Amino acid sequence: MILLQLIYSGIALGMIYAVIAFGYQLTFATSGTLNFGQGEALMLGALVGLTLVGLGVNYWVMIPIVCIFGFAQGALVERVGVRPAIKARSEFGWIMATIALGIIFKNVAENIWGRDDLRFPSPLPEAPIQVLGANVLPMELLVVFGALAMMLLVEIFNRKSIYGKAFVATSNDRDAAGLMGINTGMVITFSYALSSLTAAFAGVLVAPLTLTGATMGAVLGLKAFAVAIIGGLSSGMGVVVGGLILGIAETTTGFYLSTGYKDVPGLVLLLLVLTFKPAGLFGKTAIKKV
Repeated sequence: MILLQLIYSGIALGMIYAVIAFGYQLTFATSGTLNFGQGEALMLGALVGLTLVGLGVNYWVMIPIVCIFGFAQGALVERVGVRPAIKARSEFGWIMATIALGIIFKNVAENIWGRDDLRFPSPLPEAPIQVLGANVLPMELLVVFGALAMMLLVEIFNRKSIYGKAFVATSNDRDAAGLMGINTGMVITFSYALSSLTAAFAGVLVAPLTLTGATMGAVLGLKAFAVAIIGGLSSGMGVVVGGLILGIAETTTGFYLSTGYKDVPGLVLLLLVLTFKPAGLFGKTAIKKV
């Protein structure tokens, strides 16, 4: 039963990685760039959510407010850091810009909320429930279903709405989409906004299970990037599978070996994937004719 309980905890952790990695996919699909401040978007979402809850806002009412905040924060990152680099055709400018903005957001958070970790009150009972003989926290179940629901809603939006179809068209061929009258610049802005929205949403999901602070996003964002690489930056299924693999590997390794080694299996898997399947487990290798 201990193993089953570790698997349950790993699934919840893995789904948090997956929903952040899903945000990496959104920006890469439209612009070929990544927001290396995804972890800070998660951190800001969690801290803004904690402030709203502290002001008496109901947790379920707080979630859409935090999502709107995350949407605006992502659009700001694209406008300030990414768009100038794309216009200047700078190969690495967007990397340094998103990293720099992430550091700025972290410093702002430290000055507003302090450097100490804070406890985020759980909206659900903290007593575990029995599932197939093992204990599961209700909040862990919310994390799993909430992350899956967020990714499903984005997929439905992309497939059913006219704006989502513009998103898909831009991801398939940005130049052709522009020639067809699609404002690809706005689509890229929207992809960054949606990416940060998913990260902020992940922040308020994971915050009641961990301590909330200005440094909480750094490790989560980095591991989510590893998940995106392992699963494939072009595969939604890949980030889910990659997140589950990494989450379960961390919880089981931390228990059976040592917490000091819990990061090793994921990094080893990352190195193996980069060596033998650089496009990711579910990614497609792009072939360019010159």
